[in-house]
Amino acid sequence: MENKMLDDCLKQLHLPTIRTCFLEAAGIAVQNNLSYEQYLLTLVEQELEARTQKRIRRLQRESRLPLEKTIAVFDRRRLPEKVNRLVTILLQGDFTDRCENVLAFGNPGSGKTHLLCAIGHELIRKGKQVLFAPCSLLVQSLLVAKRDLKLSQYLKKIGKYDAIIIDDIGYVQQSRDEMEVLFTLLADRYEKSSIMITSNLPFSQWEKIFKDPMTTAAAIDRLVHHSVILELNIDSYRLEKSKGNISEANREK
Repeated sequence: MENKMLDDCLKQLHLPTIRTCFLEAAGIAVQNNLSYEQYLLTLVEQELEARTQKRIRRLQRESRLPLEKTIAVFDRRRLPEKVNRLVTILLQGDFTDRCENVLAFGNPGSGKTHLLCAIGHELIRKGKQVLFAPCSLLVQSLLVAKRDLKLSQYLKKIGKYDAIIIDDIGYVQQSRDEMEVLFTLLADRYEKSSIMITSNLPFSQWEKIFKDPMTTAAAIDRLVHHSVILELNIDSYRLEKSKGNISEANREK
């Protein structure tokens, strides 16, 4: 009778994990001669852990981050020593509290996207809200919002994120209208949240992106003011892997 009443109360209190495991935990508590306080602490810790994992899964879905691009499968041995030290600091996640930006430059295949996504996953594990978007898709969303006279609402919507990862800025040359809305986003987020960008173009070529010297200078100024720059001057990981596969196939012959 008491168990049924307790089950009903836990259901009303929305404590599903405690509701699921309180009987088993009670048996373990009796076997190990735990105090009431220890038993209760065990239940509360399990409930908190379950809620934490549920929140992480929700934040991962909302982030649109590629699930496979984590730090666990990123080969940090390929990184220059200075970059590796910076990555260790960035993985702690404190840079978002200071609204610092992260700018990753390098040739195609150098691991820029994977690295920033991996940092993004670690931010989520620390309870941060992250959004990942290829630059081309993000710009199209901004243009649609502007066309529908809802740009301010859209900026407010994505303003909730602690970090926005914009992938491959400048990879495809955009029109002036497209780059104007991108600049609007960068200006709106300045000193409010962290922007994380990957690009294969150095700053000296960013006029190709923003089409105008003054706009280019203003965009770079806002991004660099509070930023960590990662220069991945390394060979393409995909090319290295491809060469390795070819060598392995030749040895097998």
